[in-house]
Amino acid sequence: MDIINKTEYTAFLQEIKEQVYQSQYEALKQVNKQLIQLYWVLGKSIVEKQEQLGWGKSIVENLSQDLQKEFVGVKGFSSRNLWNMSKFYNCYHQNEKLQPLVAEIGWSHNILILEKCKDDLEREFYIKMTKKYGWTKMC
Repeated sequence: MDIINKTEYTAFLQEIKEQVYQSQYEALKQVNKQLIQLYWVLGKSIVEKQEQLGWGKSIVENLSQDLQKEFVGVKGFSSRNLWNMSKFYNCYHQNEKLQPLVAEIGWSHNILILEKCKDDLEREFYIKMTKKYGWTKMC
């Protein structure tokens, strides 16, 4: 029977746990980037179709209903969120400085910053501080 040094084992266990947590964190970051990218593309598509084809507001309602039917149980396709995607795209598509930054924070943070901030300089500040300090809400 092996004799296990409790101190060495505890240190080893801590290393393993840190590796698992780090891997989980990295996976979540990748999922978030993909989600933000998807929402960007959807927002862009909605905006472009409305401009090109003259579609009105009802397109978002119809799209929301159809996506929710197709992707049962998947959150994120409410009409409100689709409008947020359009606003998100409209706000950032001409700003090459902020485009890469928005993928570094979560969707709910992006929407809060989009709604609360008055200009791109303020948005940049809050995006960077949210990423750096893990802010959960703006005062």
